[in-house]
Amino acid sequence: MLEAPDLSGLSALLTRDLPRALGRARTWLLLWDRKLEAFESLTDGGTQAGPGQSSPSSEAGGRWLLAEGHLIEGPQGREDQVMVPLMARAGVVGMLVLGEPAAGGRRRRPPLGRRDAALVSALAARAALALENHLYQREVVASERMAALGTMAGMLAHDFRGPMTIIRGYAETLTDGEVSPSDLRARAALIVQAVDRLERMTTETLDFARGGGKLARRTLPLRLLLEDFAAGLADEVPGVAIRSDFAVGSETIAVDVDKLRRVLSNMAANARDAMGGQGTLTLAAHVAVRDGAPWLELVVSDSGPGVPPEIRERVFEPFVTKGKKQGTGLGLAVSKRFVEDHGGLVELLPEGPGARFRIALPLHPPAEAPRST
Repeated sequence: MLEAPDLSGLSALLTRDLPRALGRARTWLLLWDRKLEAFESLTDGGTQAGPGQSSPSSEAGGRWLLAEGHLIEGPQGREDQVMVPLMARAGVVGMLVLGEPAAGGRRRRPPLGRRDAALVSALAARAALALENHLYQREVVASERMAALGTMAGMLAHDFRGPMTIIRGYAETLTDGEVSPSDLRARAALIVQAVDRLERMTTETLDFARGGGKLARRTLPLRLLLEDFAAGLADEVPGVAIRSDFAVGSETIAVDVDKLRRVLSNMAANARDAMGGQGTLTLAAHVAVRDGAPWLELVVSDSGPGVPPEIRERVFEPFVTKGKKQGTGLGLAVSKRFVEDHGGLVELLPEGPGARFRIALPLHPPAEAPRST
């Protein structure tokens, strides 16, 4: 009971396995909601009971109460059902309701013998502790999620203000009759750049909020794919020299091209900002064998000052950034998620002297891996 991995697993133990062990047709698990001051009924698998599903709220509760190993008979309720309060350190965290005996089972009065009552009481005590732990974890996760959303909203409001100011300022001057055609084109270009920046920030935020998603894999020649990525980065980060060293042969790789392109774009954008818009970005790739399967190992390095020591351990966490004047701080967090969606890994390597990241990806997902003959 105490080793149940999550609330769903605990619910399955109490609503599926426990009835079989006790010879009962069914049991119900109810959670006490402290905010609503009401019980939430769970079915097998930990989901809330919906309309049409049997629960003690739709069928009369038990006539019997089991407390500290003793059965107490009440004035009303179903004769064969027993309610067992789940008492934890903070008080009542739920209720376990034992249903009627299974078909063909023996009906007795009282519904539990002394030995079974003691056993169920001991089990309920452990279930209460496990339930309290899972509920606490759920509250912590919900609290952290709300804190993250608040942080994200604050950062977006701050980061969006800059591009919006640029757009508004230059848009107001476009109607000025004294603006020369060359100045008009320059200001329009700045407005487009600000809009593109807002779009990138919005896309990063949505990618992070959506979590891991499905991959649209395509199998392509590895060298051609890497060369295409390098050429694309040259257009995305003008002013930064792109160098490539691809020690790969005729291998193919099955990846979601768009997501992998985003990974490299995020790293290139970070490198450009760190180098002040000028410098060298190097892509070095080779094929290595891991666990008997071929993997791509791609090292992305720049000639900038490197990752500050104080954030090296947290560089892939959301909103972790230092010294950047723009961006949401989600680029590397999103990149890590995309790489892991592919079954790969990404890590920050020791400085050399700039920032160095290694991306490792299986050339093919396990189901598609070529079979040896």
